Amino acid sequence: MATKRYTGYQSFSYLEAGKDYTEFTPSADVDRLPEHHLGLTADEQERAERLLTENIAVSLHDHPVRLPQKAKTELLQWNREARLAYGYEGLSRSGLDAVFDNLGWGACESRNGWKWDDVITDLGMRFCDFAHQDYVIRAESVADIRRAHAEGQLAVVAGLEGAALIENEIDRLDVLHGLGVRQIGIAYSDANSLGSGLREKTDGGLTSLGRRAVRRMNQLGIAIDLSHAGDRTALEVIEASDKPVLITHAGARGVWNTARMKPDEVIRACAEKGGMIGIEAAPYTTVSPQHRRHTIESVMDHFRYCVNLVGIEHVGFGPDTFFGDHLDLHHVMSHKWGVTDTIRSGPEFKTIESVAGLENPGECFRNITRWLVKHGYSDKDISAVIGGNALRVLEKIW
Repeated sequence: MATKRYTGYQSFSYLEAGKDYTEFTPSADVDRLPEHHLGLTADEQERAERLLTENIAVSLHDHPVRLPQKAKTELLQWNREARLAYGYEGLSRSGLDAVFDNLGWGACESRNGWKWDDVITDLGMRFCDFAHQDYVIRAESVADIRRAHAEGQLAVVAGLEGAALIENEIDRLDVLHGLGVRQIGIAYSDANSLGSGLREKTDGGLTSLGRRAVRRMNQLGIAIDLSHAGDRTALEVIEASDKPVLITHAGARGVWNTARMKPDEVIRACAEKGGMIGIEAAPYTTVSPQHRRHTIESVMDHFRYCVNLVGIEHVGFGPDTFFGDHLDLHHVMSHKWGVTDTIRSGPEFKTIESVAGLENPGECFRNITRWLVKHGYSDKDISAVIGGNALRVLEKIW
Protein backbone atom coordinates (compact mmCIF):
# COMPACT_ATOMS: atom_id res chain seq x y z
CA MET A 1 0.00 0.00 0.00
CA ALA A 2 1.48 3.32 -1.11
CA THR A 3 1.67 6.11 1.45
CA LYS A 4 2.08 9.82 0.96
CA ARG A 5 5.03 11.90 2.14
CA TYR A 6 4.26 11.57 5.84
CA THR A 7 7.00 11.67 8.49
CA GLY A 8 5.08 10.80 11.65
CA TYR A 9 3.80 14.14 12.90
CA GLN A 10 0.96 14.03 15.44
CA SER A 11 -1.39 16.93 16.18
CA PHE A 12 -0.25 19.52 18.74
CA SER A 13 3.07 17.79 19.39
CA TYR A 14 4.63 21.27 19.53
CA LEU A 15 2.83 21.70 22.88
CA GLU A 16 2.93 19.78 26.16
CA ALA A 17 -0.19 17.66 26.60
CA GLY A 18 -1.88 18.06 29.97
CA LYS A 19 -0.07 21.34 30.62
CA ASP A 20 -0.74 23.49 27.56
CA TYR A 21 -4.05 21.84 26.67
CA THR A 22 -6.51 19.26 27.93
CA GLU A 23 -5.61 15.87 26.51
CA PHE A 24 -8.18 13.36 25.24
CA THR A 25 -7.32 9.88 24.04
CA PRO A 26 -8.13 9.98 20.30
CA SER A 27 -9.50 7.09 18.30
CA ALA A 28 -6.95 5.29 16.18
CA ASP A 29 -6.63 6.50 12.60
CA VAL A 30 -5.00 3.25 11.47
CA ASP A 31 -6.35 -0.29 11.95
CA ARG A 32 -9.14 0.69 14.38
CA LEU A 33 -11.37 -1.90 12.68
CA PRO A 34 -10.49 -4.96 10.58
CA GLU A 35 -9.85 -4.31 6.91
CA HIS A 36 -12.88 -4.78 4.66
CA HIS A 37 -12.18 -7.29 1.88
CA LEU A 38 -13.92 -7.00 -1.49
CA GLY A 39 -12.61 -10.25 -2.94
CA LEU A 40 -10.27 -8.83 -5.58
CA THR A 41 -7.79 -10.99 -7.43
CA ALA A 42 -4.12 -10.07 -7.27
CA ASP A 43 -4.35 -8.46 -10.73
CA GLU A 44 -7.44 -6.47 -9.74
CA GLN A 45 -5.76 -5.33 -6.55
CA GLU A 46 -2.68 -4.21 -8.48
CA ARG A 47 -4.87 -2.30 -10.97
CA ALA A 48 -6.78 -0.55 -8.19
CA GLU A 49 -3.55 0.56 -6.51
CA ARG A 50 -2.17 1.81 -9.83
CA LEU A 51 -5.29 3.82 -10.60
CA LEU A 52 -5.35 5.41 -7.17
CA THR A 53 -1.65 6.28 -7.40
CA GLU A 54 -1.67 7.65 -10.95
CA ASN A 55 -4.87 9.70 -10.72
CA ILE A 56 -5.90 12.57 -8.47
CA ALA A 57 -8.40 11.49 -5.80
CA VAL A 58 -10.65 14.13 -4.24
CA SER A 59 -13.07 13.64 -1.34
CA LEU A 60 -15.78 16.28 -1.66
CA HIS A 61 -16.70 16.00 2.03
CA ASP A 62 -15.06 14.48 5.10
CA HIS A 63 -14.14 15.26 8.70
CA PRO A 64 -10.61 13.81 8.98
CA VAL A 65 -10.29 14.31 12.74
CA ARG A 66 -9.81 11.63 15.37
CA LEU A 67 -12.85 11.54 17.64
CA PRO A 68 -12.17 10.87 21.33
CA GLN A 69 -12.31 7.18 22.19
CA LYS A 70 -14.88 7.98 24.87
CA ALA A 71 -17.07 10.01 22.53
CA LYS A 72 -20.28 9.36 24.46
CA THR A 73 -18.96 11.13 27.54
CA GLU A 74 -16.16 13.36 26.25
CA LEU A 75 -17.33 14.66 22.86
CA LEU A 76 -18.80 17.97 24.02
CA GLN A 77 -15.80 18.91 26.16
CA TRP A 78 -13.48 17.85 23.31
CA ASN A 79 -15.43 20.19 21.03
CA ARG A 80 -15.07 23.11 23.42
CA GLU A 81 -11.30 22.67 23.65
CA ALA A 82 -11.14 23.16 19.84
CA ARG A 83 -7.96 21.06 19.53
CA LEU A 84 -9.27 18.34 17.25
CA ALA A 85 -6.49 15.85 16.54
CA TYR A 86 -6.03 15.21 12.81
CA GLY A 87 -5.74 11.73 11.32
CA TYR A 88 -2.46 12.39 9.54
CA GLU A 89 -1.24 8.80 9.39
CA GLY A 90 -4.59 7.41 8.33
CA LEU A 91 -4.88 10.03 5.61
CA SER A 92 -1.37 9.24 4.38
CA ARG A 93 -2.59 5.70 3.63
CA SER A 94 -5.90 6.76 2.08
CA GLY A 95 -4.76 7.38 -1.49
CA LEU A 96 -6.36 10.83 -1.31
CA ASP A 97 -4.73 13.88 -2.87
CA ALA A 98 -7.35 16.35 -1.64
CA VAL A 99 -10.11 16.42 0.94
CA PHE A 100 -12.80 19.00 1.62
CA ASP A 101 -12.64 19.32 5.41
CA ASN A 102 -15.83 20.82 6.83
CA LEU A 103 -15.00 22.78 9.95
CA GLY A 104 -17.07 24.11 12.84
CA TRP A 105 -17.21 21.07 15.13
CA GLY A 106 -14.77 22.59 17.59
CA ALA A 107 -15.37 25.47 20.03
CA CYS A 108 -19.13 24.88 20.17
CA GLU A 109 -20.17 26.85 23.21
CA SER A 110 -23.66 27.48 21.84
CA ARG A 111 -26.24 24.72 21.68
CA ASN A 112 -26.31 24.59 17.91
CA GLY A 113 -22.70 25.50 17.11
CA TRP A 114 -21.29 26.90 13.87
CA LYS A 115 -21.43 30.48 15.10
CA TRP A 116 -18.93 33.03 13.79
CA ASP A 117 -16.53 32.85 16.76
CA ASP A 118 -16.75 29.04 16.84
CA VAL A 119 -15.78 28.69 13.20
CA ILE A 120 -12.99 31.27 13.23
CA THR A 121 -11.50 29.60 16.32
CA ASP A 122 -11.77 26.16 14.73
CA LEU A 123 -10.24 27.40 11.48
CA GLY A 124 -7.33 29.07 13.26
CA MET A 125 -6.63 26.05 15.46
CA ARG A 126 -6.68 23.71 12.48
CA PHE A 127 -4.36 25.87 10.40
CA CYS A 128 -2.02 26.37 13.36
CA ASP A 129 -1.64 22.59 13.59
CA PHE A 130 -1.04 22.41 9.82
CA ALA A 131 1.70 25.04 10.11
CA HIS A 132 3.80 22.70 12.27
CA GLN A 133 4.03 19.85 9.77
CA ASP A 134 4.86 19.36 6.08
CA TYR A 135 2.48 16.65 4.83
CA VAL A 136 -0.83 18.55 4.65
CA ILE A 137 -1.05 21.79 2.70
CA ARG A 138 -3.85 24.39 2.78
CA ALA A 139 -5.49 24.26 -0.64
CA GLU A 140 -7.16 27.32 -2.12
CA SER A 141 -6.99 26.46 -5.83
CA VAL A 142 -6.99 23.55 -8.25
CA ALA A 143 -3.28 24.24 -8.77
CA ASP A 144 -2.73 23.50 -5.07
CA ILE A 145 -4.47 20.13 -5.47
CA ARG A 146 -2.38 19.25 -8.50
CA ARG A 147 0.79 20.28 -6.66
CA ALA A 148 -0.12 18.08 -3.69
CA HIS A 149 -0.55 15.10 -6.01
CA ALA A 150 2.78 15.76 -7.74
CA GLU A 151 4.70 16.21 -4.49
CA GLY A 152 3.14 13.41 -2.42
CA GLN A 153 1.23 15.69 -0.07
CA LEU A 154 -2.43 16.09 0.87
CA ALA A 155 -4.36 19.22 -0.10
CA VAL A 156 -6.99 20.17 2.49
CA VAL A 157 -9.79 22.49 1.35
CA ALA A 158 -11.53 24.34 4.18
CA GLY A 159 -15.31 24.22 3.96
CA LEU A 160 -18.40 24.93 6.05
CA GLU A 161 -21.63 22.93 6.11
CA GLY A 162 -23.88 25.95 6.50
CA ALA A 163 -23.88 29.73 6.09
CA ALA A 164 -25.81 30.74 9.22
CA LEU A 165 -22.65 32.25 10.70
CA ILE A 166 -22.64 35.16 8.23
CA GLU A 167 -25.99 36.30 9.73
CA ASN A 168 -26.94 39.29 7.53
CA GLU A 169 -23.35 40.34 6.77
CA ILE A 170 -22.55 39.52 3.15
CA ASP A 171 -19.00 40.82 3.54
CA ARG A 172 -18.29 37.98 5.98
CA LEU A 173 -18.09 35.79 2.88
CA ASP A 174 -15.12 37.87 1.77
CA VAL A 175 -13.52 37.44 5.20
CA LEU A 176 -14.00 33.66 5.05
CA HIS A 177 -12.54 33.54 1.55
CA GLY A 178 -9.58 35.57 2.75
CA LEU A 179 -9.05 33.06 5.57
CA GLY A 180 -8.97 30.18 3.10
CA VAL A 181 -12.56 28.88 3.03
CA ARG A 182 -13.45 27.66 -0.47
CA GLN A 183 -16.80 25.87 0.00
CA ILE A 184 -19.91 26.78 2.00
CA GLY A 185 -23.30 25.11 2.33
CA ILE A 186 -26.36 27.32 1.93
CA ALA A 187 -28.10 25.86 5.00
CA TYR A 188 -27.29 23.12 7.47
CA SER A 189 -30.66 21.37 7.78
CA ASP A 190 -32.33 24.27 9.67
CA ALA A 191 -33.43 27.41 7.86
CA ASN A 192 -31.23 30.49 8.08
CA SER A 193 -31.25 33.99 6.59
CA LEU A 194 -30.25 32.63 3.16
CA GLY A 195 -32.74 29.80 2.70
CA SER A 196 -34.39 26.67 4.07
CA GLY A 197 -32.75 23.49 5.26
CA LEU A 198 -33.97 19.96 4.66
CA ARG A 199 -35.37 19.65 8.18
CA GLU A 200 -38.04 22.33 7.61
CA LYS A 201 -41.62 21.20 6.97
CA THR A 202 -42.13 24.20 4.68
CA ASP A 203 -39.34 25.25 2.33
CA GLY A 204 -39.49 29.01 1.78
CA GLY A 205 -36.81 28.91 -0.90
CA LEU A 206 -33.85 31.20 -1.44
CA THR A 207 -34.26 34.58 0.29
CA SER A 208 -33.30 37.96 -1.09
CA LEU A 209 -30.21 37.88 1.12
CA GLY A 210 -29.56 34.35 -0.14
CA ARG A 211 -29.54 35.58 -3.74
CA ARG A 212 -27.00 38.24 -2.80
CA ALA A 213 -24.90 35.58 -1.06
CA VAL A 214 -25.00 33.31 -4.11
CA ARG A 215 -23.84 36.20 -6.31
CA ARG A 216 -21.03 37.07 -3.89
CA MET A 217 -19.84 33.46 -3.64
CA ASN A 218 -19.79 33.30 -7.44
CA GLN A 219 -17.71 36.48 -7.51
CA LEU A 220 -15.29 35.29 -4.83
CA GLY A 221 -14.89 31.75 -6.11
CA ILE A 222 -16.49 29.89 -3.21
CA ALA A 223 -18.14 26.58 -4.11
CA ILE A 224 -21.80 26.44 -3.05
CA ASP A 225 -22.97 23.19 -1.42
CA LEU A 226 -26.62 22.05 -1.39
CA SER A 227 -26.28 18.85 0.66
CA HIS A 228 -28.39 20.03 3.62
CA ALA A 229 -30.60 22.53 1.79
CA GLY A 230 -34.32 22.04 1.25
CA ASP A 231 -35.45 20.97 -2.21
CA ARG A 232 -36.99 24.27 -3.28
CA THR A 233 -34.06 26.23 -1.88
CA ALA A 234 -31.63 23.95 -3.74
CA LEU A 235 -33.42 24.44 -7.06
CA GLU A 236 -33.52 28.21 -6.62
CA VAL A 237 -29.80 28.32 -5.75
CA ILE A 238 -28.99 26.37 -8.90
CA GLU A 239 -31.09 28.76 -10.97
CA ALA A 240 -29.58 31.87 -9.34
CA SER A 241 -25.95 30.78 -9.58
CA ASP A 242 -23.85 31.79 -12.58
CA LYS A 243 -21.49 28.92 -11.81
CA PRO A 244 -21.92 25.19 -11.22
CA VAL A 245 -22.84 24.17 -7.68
CA LEU A 246 -22.08 21.03 -5.68
CA ILE A 247 -24.03 18.46 -3.72
CA THR A 248 -20.93 17.39 -1.83
CA HIS A 249 -22.40 14.60 0.30
CA ALA A 250 -25.82 13.07 -0.30
CA GLY A 251 -27.55 10.25 -2.15
CA ALA A 252 -30.62 9.64 -4.27
CA ARG A 253 -34.13 9.82 -2.85
CA GLY A 254 -35.14 7.60 -5.74
CA VAL A 255 -33.18 4.85 -3.96
CA TRP A 256 -33.88 5.70 -0.31
CA ASN A 257 -36.85 7.95 0.47
CA THR A 258 -35.61 10.30 3.21
CA ALA A 259 -35.23 14.08 3.30
CA ARG A 260 -31.46 13.66 3.60
CA MET A 261 -31.37 12.24 0.07
CA LYS A 262 -31.86 14.41 -3.03
CA PRO A 263 -34.78 14.01 -5.45
CA ASP A 264 -34.13 13.38 -9.13
CA GLU A 265 -35.20 16.94 -9.97
CA VAL A 266 -32.45 18.48 -7.84
CA ILE A 267 -29.74 16.05 -8.99
CA ARG A 268 -30.65 16.67 -12.64
CA ALA A 269 -30.75 20.45 -12.23
CA CYS A 270 -27.35 20.41 -10.52
CA ALA A 271 -25.86 18.33 -13.35
CA GLU A 272 -27.46 20.45 -16.08
CA LYS A 273 -25.78 23.53 -14.54
CA GLY A 274 -22.43 21.73 -14.80
CA GLY A 275 -22.24 20.59 -11.18
CA MET A 276 -22.01 17.19 -9.55
CA ILE A 277 -23.07 15.08 -6.59
CA GLY A 278 -20.71 13.41 -4.14
CA ILE A 279 -22.12 10.15 -2.79
CA GLU A 280 -22.36 10.08 1.00
CA ALA A 281 -21.58 7.23 3.43
CA ALA A 282 -22.42 8.49 6.95
CA PRO A 283 -24.30 5.80 8.95
CA TYR A 284 -27.92 5.17 7.89
CA THR A 285 -27.91 7.75 5.09
CA THR A 286 -27.29 6.00 1.75
CA VAL A 287 -29.04 2.74 2.56
CA SER A 288 -30.89 0.94 -0.23
CA PRO A 289 -33.79 -1.55 -0.51
CA GLN A 290 -31.36 -4.12 -1.92
CA HIS A 291 -28.90 -3.60 0.94
CA ARG A 292 -30.72 -2.53 4.10
CA ARG A 293 -27.58 -3.16 6.13
CA HIS A 294 -25.57 -0.02 5.37
CA THR A 295 -22.28 -1.02 3.74
CA ILE A 296 -20.25 -0.04 0.70
CA GLU A 297 -22.73 -2.05 -1.38
CA SER A 298 -25.72 0.15 -0.48
CA VAL A 299 -23.64 3.30 -0.99
CA MET A 300 -22.70 2.11 -4.46
CA ASP A 301 -26.38 1.46 -5.23
CA HIS A 302 -26.78 5.24 -4.94
CA PHE A 303 -23.70 5.75 -7.10
CA ARG A 304 -25.10 3.56 -9.88
CA TYR A 305 -28.50 5.24 -9.70
CA CYS A 306 -26.98 8.72 -10.04
CA VAL A 307 -24.73 7.61 -12.89
CA ASN A 308 -27.78 6.29 -14.74
CA LEU A 309 -29.69 9.48 -13.96
CA VAL A 310 -27.18 12.18 -14.98
CA GLY A 311 -24.10 10.47 -16.41
CA ILE A 312 -20.86 9.40 -14.79
CA GLU A 313 -19.27 12.82 -15.45
CA HIS A 314 -21.50 14.37 -12.78
CA VAL A 315 -20.86 11.91 -9.94
CA GLY A 316 -18.12 11.59 -7.35
CA PHE A 317 -17.80 10.85 -3.63
CA GLY A 318 -18.07 12.80 -0.39
CA PRO A 319 -18.09 10.03 2.22
CA ASP A 320 -18.62 12.28 5.28
CA THR A 321 -16.58 10.12 7.66
CA PHE A 322 -14.50 10.54 10.83
CA PHE A 323 -11.75 8.54 12.50
CA GLY A 324 -13.76 7.09 15.37
CA ASP A 325 -17.29 5.99 16.20
CA HIS A 326 -19.58 8.06 13.96
CA LEU A 327 -22.72 6.63 15.55
CA ASP A 328 -21.66 7.84 18.99
CA LEU A 329 -21.18 11.30 17.53
CA HIS A 330 -24.66 11.25 15.95
CA HIS A 331 -26.31 10.34 19.23
CA VAL A 332 -24.44 12.92 21.30
CA MET A 333 -24.96 15.79 18.88
CA SER A 334 -28.64 14.99 18.29
CA HIS A 335 -29.18 15.16 22.06
CA LYS A 336 -27.22 18.43 22.33
CA TRP A 337 -29.25 20.08 19.57
CA GLY A 338 -32.54 18.85 21.01
CA VAL A 339 -33.67 17.31 17.72
CA THR A 340 -35.03 13.90 16.82
CA ASP A 341 -32.27 11.41 16.15
CA THR A 342 -32.51 11.70 12.36
CA ILE A 343 -30.43 8.61 11.67
CA ARG A 344 -33.44 6.53 12.77
CA SER A 345 -35.92 8.13 10.36
CA GLY A 346 -37.09 6.82 6.99
CA PRO A 347 -37.68 3.29 5.69
CA GLU A 348 -36.81 0.24 7.76
CA PHE A 349 -33.14 -0.73 7.82
CA LYS A 350 -30.83 -3.15 9.63
CA THR A 351 -28.72 -1.83 12.49
CA ILE A 352 -24.95 -1.64 12.16
CA GLU A 353 -21.91 -0.77 14.23
CA SER A 354 -20.13 0.85 11.29
CA VAL A 355 -20.50 1.22 7.51
CA ALA A 356 -18.44 -1.74 6.35
CA GLY A 357 -15.93 -0.68 3.70
CA LEU A 358 -16.51 3.06 4.07
CA GLU A 359 -16.07 3.68 7.79
CA ASN A 360 -13.30 6.30 7.90
CA PRO A 361 -11.35 8.71 5.66
CA GLY A 362 -8.38 6.37 5.56
CA GLU A 363 -10.16 3.52 3.80
CA CYS A 364 -12.94 5.09 1.72
CA PHE A 365 -11.25 5.92 -1.57
CA ARG A 366 -9.08 2.83 -1.57
CA ASN A 367 -12.19 0.64 -1.22
CA ILE A 368 -14.22 2.73 -3.68
CA THR A 369 -11.49 2.24 -6.27
CA ARG A 370 -11.34 -1.48 -5.52
CA TRP A 371 -15.13 -1.76 -5.86
CA LEU A 372 -15.07 0.02 -9.22
CA VAL A 373 -12.32 -2.28 -10.47
CA LYS A 374 -14.19 -5.35 -9.22
CA HIS A 375 -17.32 -4.24 -11.09
CA GLY A 376 -15.60 -3.70 -14.41
CA TYR A 377 -15.45 0.08 -14.73
CA SER A 378 -12.93 1.47 -17.21
CA ASP A 379 -9.78 3.32 -16.22
CA LYS A 380 -11.29 6.50 -17.69
CA ASP A 381 -14.48 6.24 -15.64
CA ILE A 382 -12.63 5.41 -12.43
CA SER A 383 -10.30 8.36 -12.92
CA ALA A 384 -13.33 10.61 -13.42
CA VAL A 385 -15.34 9.63 -10.35
CA ILE A 386 -12.47 9.48 -7.85
CA GLY A 387 -11.31 13.00 -8.69
CA GLY A 388 -11.36 14.03 -12.34
CA ASN A 389 -14.96 15.22 -12.26
CA ALA A 390 -14.33 17.28 -9.14
CA LEU A 391 -11.30 18.98 -10.69
CA ARG A 392 -13.26 19.86 -13.84
CA VAL A 393 -16.11 21.43 -11.86
CA LEU A 394 -13.80 23.26 -9.44
CA GLU A 395 -11.90 24.81 -12.37
CA LYS A 396 -15.18 26.50 -13.34
CA ILE A 397 -16.11 27.58 -9.79
CA TRP A 398 -12.78 28.81 -8.41
